[in-house]
Amino acid sequence: METEPGTSRPRKRSGATRGPAPPSPGVRMRNAGGGERAARRAALEDADTGEEPEFQVQRRPPGLLAGLASAEQPSRRGRIMADETQEAGGIHFPFPFTPYAIQKDFMAALYQVLEAGKIGIFESPTGTGKSLSLICGALSWLRDFEQKKRQEEERLLGAGAPASHNGLAPALGLPSSCQGSPGTPGATGEPDWITQFVQKKEERDLVDRLKEEQVRRKKREERLQQIRHNAKLRFAAKRMRQEDEETERLLRLSSEMLATGTEPEQVASGEEELVLAEYESDEEKGVPSGVDVDEDDLDEEHVTKNLCVNGDVRKLGSVQLINDRCVEMQRSKHERKSITEEEEPTRRRRRQEPRATCPFYSYERLQLLRDEVLAGVKDVEQLVALGEEAQACPYYGGRFAIPAAQLVVLPYQMLLHAPTRQAAGIRLQGQVVVIDEAHNLIDTITNIHSVEVRGSQLCQAHSQLLQYTERYGKRLKAKNLMYIKQLLYLLEKFVAVLGGNIKQNPNTQSLSQAGTELKTINDFLFQSKIDNINLFKVQRYCEKSKISRKLLGFTERYGAVLVPSMEQPKLSGFQDFLQSLQPGVMAAPAAPVEVGEDRSPRPASPLMHVEGFLEALTTANQDGRVILSRQGSLSQSSLKFLLLNPAVHFAQVVKESRAVVIAGGTMQPVSDFREQLLAGAGVEAERVVEFSCGHVIPPDHILPLIICSGPSNQMLDFTYQKRGLPQMMDETGRILCNLCNVVPGGVVCFFPSYEYQHQVCAHWEKSGLLARLTIRKKIFQEPRKANRVEQVLLEYSRCIKHCGQARGTETGALLLSVVGGKMSEGINFSDDLGRCVVMVGMPYPNIMSPELQEKMAYLDQTLPRGPGQARPGKVLVENLCMKAVNQSIGRAIRHQKDFASIVLLDQRYASPAIQAKLPAWIRDRVEVKATFGPAFAALRKFHREKAGLC
Repeated sequence: METEPGTSRPRKRSGATRGPAPPSPGVRMRNAGGGERAARRAALEDADTGEEPEFQVQRRPPGLLAGLASAEQPSRRGRIMADETQEAGGIHFPFPFTPYAIQKDFMAALYQVLEAGKIGIFESPTGTGKSLSLICGALSWLRDFEQKKRQEEERLLGAGAPASHNGLAPALGLPSSCQGSPGTPGATGEPDWITQFVQKKEERDLVDRLKEEQVRRKKREERLQQIRHNAKLRFAAKRMRQEDEETERLLRLSSEMLATGTEPEQVASGEEELVLAEYESDEEKGVPSGVDVDEDDLDEEHVTKNLCVNGDVRKLGSVQLINDRCVEMQRSKHERKSITEEEEPTRRRRRQEPRATCPFYSYERLQLLRDEVLAGVKDVEQLVALGEEAQACPYYGGRFAIPAAQLVVLPYQMLLHAPTRQAAGIRLQGQVVVIDEAHNLIDTITNIHSVEVRGSQLCQAHSQLLQYTERYGKRLKAKNLMYIKQLLYLLEKFVAVLGGNIKQNPNTQSLSQAGTELKTINDFLFQSKIDNINLFKVQRYCEKSKISRKLLGFTERYGAVLVPSMEQPKLSGFQDFLQSLQPGVMAAPAAPVEVGEDRSPRPASPLMHVEGFLEALTTANQDGRVILSRQGSLSQSSLKFLLLNPAVHFAQVVKESRAVVIAGGTMQPVSDFREQLLAGAGVEAERVVEFSCGHVIPPDHILPLIICSGPSNQMLDFTYQKRGLPQMMDETGRILCNLCNVVPGGVVCFFPSYEYQHQVCAHWEKSGLLARLTIRKKIFQEPRKANRVEQVLLEYSRCIKHCGQARGTETGALLLSVVGGKMSEGINFSDDLGRCVVMVGMPYPNIMSPELQEKMAYLDQTLPRGPGQARPGKVLVENLCMKAVNQSIGRAIRHQKDFASIVLLDQRYASPAIQAKLPAWIRDRVEVKATFGPAFAALRKFHREKAGLC
């Protein structure tokens, strides 16, 4: 329930003629990557009203998520930026330093896209300040939009005339009848006097709403000012909590004295939250199909463990147990409010003991915490400290601040996955979405909605559901038991379609057939004999009942701590059975783990994976495929859903948002975004705007070369069939030896895969080439484990710095990396860390992969093919390859004075079609060298001339 800003009174819902005006557009910017810390939302203060737009920003992980101060109440940093405004295209942009010319063009083009409400595809090379340009340009548009909106409001309130400014009428809540020109005949054919009467009434209602909005805005601004300058308000929450605690204590004592009687079947203390509540379907509630009106469910979604300040709940340790306990406490609070006087005596007799409510979930204190969050930019640690000080939940305090914020930071998964987005309270209607680092946007959407469930997980889920039913079957309502039986049936059929038996151990079951089988969704449902089950209802039940979370809490309670007793004879061997299904997983400690101790993360509930698979099966038949992978034993076999059309999930983002900006440093080839994502989402070609700029470095600071043959005239052909030949690996080693003799500092060499990198290094060690390389450069290899990457990079950097100071025979270091690995994205090899980047071969994906083959076939069937053009499936493979290449070779140039050479080792790069997929700032300077001699001479000359710039 919403309240009026600055008060605790309920806010009236906007109706047909009354209520607050719709929010004006905000901006959401986000970046690739995720992680728990990257998912935190930082709310920006609201200078206008509680119904103000959101401005969501995502930055590259693991960057700190912080908002930007409001234009009307700038922070100290904001005032510094405001003093250094830059003008581009007649628009003033705040910027912390003098921008490059391409940054001015970037911001001006971004401003126009947001103003026109279009879809923008922006490309700015890495190292050109793209993210800063996005933020400054978007915030400048938001500032101007808010100013125009207020001016239009003042004009309306002063003159009582309808709004006429282009794009402002919908934001002000102006009816369609008021947006036309005066004297326009009514489209319905009504008499003029009726049309005029309706129009004047709508105008009066609009003026009334604007007046109410101004009052709310004034109250909120005054309250935020008081919070900024009056520390006494910070202690108001503590006083409220003391009063609430005293009231709660008295109510608890009263309840304990009046509680009588026991239930037919008692459960252990703390076990109440594991029992499923009574389920009521949408049909029983009378909810129209496809309409989700359970906004209160948002209050029962996941709570982040690091944001919980309730010590009793944090002691549970497990994230799932914390979530379940948090939800149960909220439900207890809601149930207490909904009990009528007539129901109270009956409930007292029925309840075994009163369930506690969370003392930190107080609406009044959460309002105070929300205002404190909006008063200034806060990071996660500061948010937790504020919550502890105000005795209010930081998670829900931040959630309550989202509607009033102009800037919210979130990762890909939260924005692109509709259920997660809705659970977090993110509303895209009328907002602006800016996606930074979007070069892997299509793959991200595909991976989010592609689900794989193993045979061992199916058996685990089935066993856990059976144990759960045996434990709580008498306490469950008929509706719950019906859906649980359907889930058990589905799990049994999923195992059967793989060729296994649900009643046997999956690790010991050998399958008679092995191999991979690909089916359409409908064919899979028929083959599994589950086409008679309504998967939409089952999926909805899993979502609303949260059965997987209950099951995980049950498993952790009885799978980790075994206390044999007369009351639990059926659970005595539960842990041993679960451990037999998970080879290599050690038994959990019997003693509870205290908060603060190191503990390994618990595996997710197997039923959660099954729920994701069930949701995927509700996708349209033509947009996905099911892959049956049978690999010897049942535990190693799996069912996988492959999403073929990512546009179906991106369409909602495009449809609801005012404007969408997709930005990245290596967006080429752009055709993938146009054809696979935007066209499939129903975006007209006229609405799409492309912007691409060059690099900030001078043209002579980069030397891109395509070398077709090596020093011994061996043709460089690194196809999968030929790259393992000894002569090819020897030629690669000789080329690197020559490069290391003339390139100072660091050389970064990318291989197509880890396996090929190790194969080449092993061959070099036998042939002696590795020893020759170490004379000039110390060799480092990219580790497979992510926790060792930072250590390798640190040693690599120290070696280059030491060699630059010692000036001995060793001139730097050679880093052997892998395309698509840990060092091909997000790592900056600036200055001496990367004076030369070498790309060995072309990193094509595995063409024999069933997933890729099906994707190629799907594009061949759905995308148009012009005369003389290659098949869309073949183009997809080339684009995947060149995206990986572009992302890797852009690691070396990071600022205006940087310089580097780029060497592409493969004759296939000489093809004009392949060169066309390179970034423009590299493509315009690339040189094709048929032999190695001229290429080596050009490299030696380039680095000798640039030696004075170091």
